[in-house]
Amino acid sequence: MKSFIIKLLALLMFFAFSSVSATASEHEAVSAHAATQKMSTHQEETYQAQSFGSMVVGFLKSTGIVALMDPDPNELNAQGEKMSDFHKGWGRLIMMAITFLLFWLAIAKGFEPLLLLPIAFGGFLANIPVANIAGEHGFLGVIYNMGLANEFFPIVIFMGVGAMTDFGPLLSNPRTALLGGAAQFGIFGTLVGAVALSQYTDLFDFTLKQASAISIIGGADGPTSIYIASHLAPELLGAIAVASYSYMAMVPIIQPPIMKALTTDEERKIKMSTLRHVSRLEKLVFPILVLMLAILVLPDSTPLIGAFMFGNFLKESGVVERLNDTLQNAMINITTIFLGLGVGSKLAADQFLVPDTLAILALGVVAFSVGTAAGVLMAKIMNLFPGTKINPLIGSAGVSAVPMAARVSNKVGMEYDRSNMLLMHAMGPNVAGVIGSAVAAGVLISIFQ
Repeated sequence: MKSFIIKLLALLMFFAFSSVSATASEHEAVSAHAATQKMSTHQEETYQAQSFGSMVVGFLKSTGIVALMDPDPNELNAQGEKMSDFHKGWGRLIMMAITFLLFWLAIAKGFEPLLLLPIAFGGFLANIPVANIAGEHGFLGVIYNMGLANEFFPIVIFMGVGAMTDFGPLLSNPRTALLGGAAQFGIFGTLVGAVALSQYTDLFDFTLKQASAISIIGGADGPTSIYIASHLAPELLGAIAVASYSYMAMVPIIQPPIMKALTTDEERKIKMSTLRHVSRLEKLVFPILVLMLAILVLPDSTPLIGAFMFGNFLKESGVVERLNDTLQNAMINITTIFLGLGVGSKLAADQFLVPDTLAILALGVVAFSVGTAAGVLMAKIMNLFPGTKINPLIGSAGVSAVPMAARVSNKVGMEYDRSNMLLMHAMGPNVAGVIGSAVAAGVLISIFQ
């Protein structure tokens, strides 16, 4: 009897389990069928059969040729704003031609290819229709937002430049610091001029903050320009970055005519005495001393000056060669590529071929020219006093385009005397100009705190 009851219970459990399994299987089958039917219905609703001819016509409409010749009236730019027909058509073609000009200057003429090639190629990509490469989710837009909009790239660049900088020429001849300081006149002179033009004429309509951000272009310092623009005029960041880096790359074109116009043949042939030896201790103390002065007097300048002095201190310490090598090579090279592409993304026709950007370019070249002239004139004034003569050509290196401006000073000097090597002498005002532009940026930022 007991055995019979056990067998009966086992049989009942078997039937119950089978029933539950069947119900579950049936439910899953119904769900799968419903999902399949829903998907099929969705596909039927979204896809419609097309003839081969219609598909070919649709493909042709999506080509860049059609996008340039017959632009989509509803096309939006990288900021999600509507574009004019000019910017969608001829504007893009004009900007592509400009990028090809930059390619030629970089490759055929050798004008700062490390800067010009990434910027020009970024500009070329930014003007490709349909793809929206410079948009928020395009890779140029991602690069711009991750490093330029948040000041990260300028800080990294300053660390790399610091690691490549030798303060020996400046320390061996401290007088050349005056040339770096004089070149900053281009910044403040342009600031006054831009405000005056905005107030008394209809040529410009920039606020005091915007004029301050634009004027820093006179220092020919791209990272500093980006840094101050992000603080004072983020709406002009793209235009200021493009103008600043364009003029940095154009140093070999812009500076020589100004240098030659303000000097005589005799002045260009002045030979400067050999620099004294600077001890390792002096080179170690100098970056710490400069940073301490910045902290005490102008804390707003310390992000840039701190990064610059950090890179230099690693170099002069002599005990972290791996870190120094990384800063001088891998890190600054990678950052330069990203920064160039990010700046180039702002060469899109709808952002470059507009009145504000063209006005910034005009003010920028004035600022840069005034800074170059001020450095040369300061050297001429210093030569009026007793003491060792200074070749005025190194005064143009007071702008902080390192080491481009110093190389230009040396090149122009050798045109008149092949034995006159000015490169190391020009590095003094050149590195002083880097510090000077960072200080000028700190002053302008502190005014609006």
